Amino acid sequence: MRRTLPAALLALVAAAAQAEAPLPARTVQVTGEGEAVGAPDRARLSMSVEARNKELKSAEAQVNQVVRAYLAEAHALGATEADLSTASYTVNPEYDWVDNKQLFRGYHAQRQIEVKVNDLEKVGDYLLRATKVGINQVNPPVLESSKQKEIEREALKRATLDAQTQAKLIAETLGMKLGQARTVSTTTQSYQPPVPMVKMAMRSAMAEAAPSGNEQMGFSGGQIRATSNVTAEFEMLP
Repeated sequence: MRRTLPAALLALVAAAAQAEAPLPARTVQVTGEGEAVGAPDRARLSMSVEARNKELKSAEAQVNQVVRAYLAEAHALGATEADLSTASYTVNPEYDWVDNKQLFRGYHAQRQIEVKVNDLEKVGDYLLRATKVGINQVNPPVLESSKQKEIEREALKRATLDAQTQAKLIAETLGMKLGQARTVSTTTQSYQPPVPMVKMAMRSAMAEAAPSGNEQMGFSGGQIRATSNVTAEFEMLP
C-alpha cells in the first residue's frame, strides 16, 4: 500500500528547500574610461624616387643615383644600415593608346626608401635632404614612442580604477558593499599625432635662415595618446 505525505508536510519540505537554495547574485556592470599621453621620441619616414625614360637602363640609373645620394646624406645625419631600407624596387613599361593602337611610351622606375629616425630633432633635416637630392615623393612622418607600452598600460590602469570607482559609488548609494569582479573586458587604442608641416616650396627667407630642419619645416611632434575602456561586472553584497 502506498502512503502519501500530508499536504502540510509537503509544503513544509518545499519551503525548506527554497530557503536552502542560494539567492541569485546581485551585480552591477560599469564601463570605465582612461587616457594617457606621452611625447614621441622617434619617427619612421617613407619616401620614393621615380623616373621615366624610353631606355630602361637610363630610368634605372636615374633612380639609383638619387638613392645613393640620399643614403650618403642619411649616413651623414647619423643613420646606420639598420635604420635604412631601399629594397623596394619596381619598373614597368608604359603605353599610350592612339587611334586604337598601343604605343610604347617608355619605362617607369621607382624605388622606395624607409628611414628610422631615432632623434626627433633631425626629422626636418632628413626630409629636407630628401628633396635636395631629388626624392620626388615624401610621405608624412609616422611618429612613435619607445614608451608606447607604458602609455597604454597607464591608460588601462586609469580605466580600471574608473570602473571600480563607479561600481563602488553605485553600491554605496544603494546601501550595499562592493564585492569581487565577476567578469572584465578591455579595449585599448593608440593615436598618433598629426604632423603639421609647411610646404617645402613655400618656405620663406626667414625659414631658410633657421638653424635646424625642424624649424625650417615648421615641424611639431605633438603627443601620442592612448585610450582604454574597461567593462566590468561586480558583485554587490548586503
